[in-house]
Amino acid sequence: MNLNLKPKKECTFDVVSLGEVMLRLDPGEGRIRTARSFRAWEGGGEYNVVRGLRRCFGMKTAVITAFAENEIGMLMEDFILQGGVDTSLIKWMKTDGIGRICRNGLNFTERGFGIRGAVGCSDRANTAISKATPEDFDFEYIFGELGVRWLHTGGIYAALSEQSCETIISAVKTAKKYGTVVSYDLNYRPSMWSAIGGLEKAREVNKEIAGYVDVMIGNEEDFTAYLGFEIEGNDKNLKELNLDGYKKMINHAAEVYPNFKAVATTLREVKTATVNDWSAICWADGEVCQSDDYKGLEIMDRVGGGDSFSSGLIYGLMITGNAQTAVNYGAAHGALAMTTPGDTTMASKKEVEAIMRGAGARVKR
Repeated sequence: MNLNLKPKKECTFDVVSLGEVMLRLDPGEGRIRTARSFRAWEGGGEYNVVRGLRRCFGMKTAVITAFAENEIGMLMEDFILQGGVDTSLIKWMKTDGIGRICRNGLNFTERGFGIRGAVGCSDRANTAISKATPEDFDFEYIFGELGVRWLHTGGIYAALSEQSCETIISAVKTAKKYGTVVSYDLNYRPSMWSAIGGLEKAREVNKEIAGYVDVMIGNEEDFTAYLGFEIEGNDKNLKELNLDGYKKMINHAAEVYPNFKAVATTLREVKTATVNDWSAICWADGEVCQSDDYKGLEIMDRVGGGDSFSSGLIYGLMITGNAQTAVNYGAAHGALAMTTPGDTTMASKKEVEAIMRGAGARVKR
């Protein structure tokens, strides 16, 4: 597969993301409703991908986002710096001290266990990045002068506000103008779109964005809701996924959007909050490749597993250009990321490649 990646020597960054980064407050093994203490992490659907590409795969990455200029914003920056992601593209926005002008987002997340599913409770209205406009970021400078090989963004950021819809469209258009490869994770969240036009607005925005995307990522609900594609013959009451139906849907999507060079999705069967079957597929060059199948995967924290799949997939595509290798990187990295707490990966490339080779869980000394 030829993605026409810009030469590394011509670009300041391998990959940048555009999206919101929130402060995640985690009650550990307990419940949000009864917690007396929380552990703090950073996380965000788009950011988690470049964090993984930097920490696990050693790529040079940056995040395009905005923070309210206060102590919480500085805490978020400190988390990002610890992850090795460049912070020079962050927009700092003045606030009034109580968040009327803008604020930083919070995300309370409990992990779930057994029959008790994970629970998320976000507090992200009027955040700095949701209020940011295209004029707050110099996309001509970022993509035209600094140079970026790959941009990753997604439907969570698009759904934040009317302004974020405009900003993301401006970003992908400018990225394509300068030859940057664009990946997009559809990540449909109906509750987030409800205040700005619902499903109709979601489809309008995402169909426009899709015309600029090289690598599209999403599950059945994402493609159905955002782009109007259905899985033929798939009985949604069945636990077993109809892979033929997925393949037909992906092939159809690629026909409607000939700019797609790859389309990928994770396949997850939730047995309990802590045990899932996990795998992934990737379409490229008219063929669908399926990853290794991780049956009965034991999970500590499922949040961010899909984002870690995306970072592994992107790394594999950038380094090898081979869809089969890339989807195996993605599935292995996503699986490993869900064995540790927090939104972001704690895996190394060596560990990911060992899992790809079939390594077990014996003690390493």
